Amino acid sequence: MNRIAVFCGAGEGTLSIFKAEAYALGTYLAKHQIQLVYGGAKIGLMGAVADGVLQNKGTVIGVIPTFLLTVEVAHQHLTELIEVPSMHERKRIMHEKSDAIITLPGGFGTLEELFEMLTWSQLGLHQKPIGILNTEGFYDALLLQIAHMVKYGFLKKENAALIVVENTIEALIEKMNAYKKPSTHLHITSQQT
Repeated sequence: MNRIAVFCGAGEGTLSIFKAEAYALGTYLAKHQIQLVYGGAKIGLMGAVADGVLQNKGTVIGVIPTFLLTVEVAHQHLTELIEVPSMHERKRIMHEKSDAIITLPGGFGTLEELFEMLTWSQLGLHQKPIGILNTEGFYDALLLQIAHMVKYGFLKKENAALIVVENTIEALIEKMNAYKKPSTHLHITSQQT
């Protein structure tokens, strides 16, 4: 993994560990010569992960939609800042420029980005590892919901297995490096075609 896209919040959340872990992830990436591709903002967890990379002499590529340049406050010290016309284009570029995806705590936008990458993987559009850094159990409830989706037949087990989950940066990166995409299948049957 030479470049990792990180999806995370433009806010910092209520626990200081969220920002600390985002910065620590950035530091880890820089020290292992892994480039960061992220949403381009200087605020919240986005700013923290970028600062972690930059302050350790790493490379950071930001991708930000024009309409968010002032709302999310674009980071001015990135290696490269790519301005795009839409949120969809942001995700597409981040996906194209990365070898893997990591999701940190965040809100609706972070979840939307995570689930679009998972959907693309499920559909066979990419083979990239998709990780969740589950800081302080932030994603426990979401993982339970995913288990419910499997239980009630809306998600196959092998598709749920597309997500690599760990509580520490080192364990997550190690698992993602060893990742082999499971064979996935759509829910469409021959009777539905």
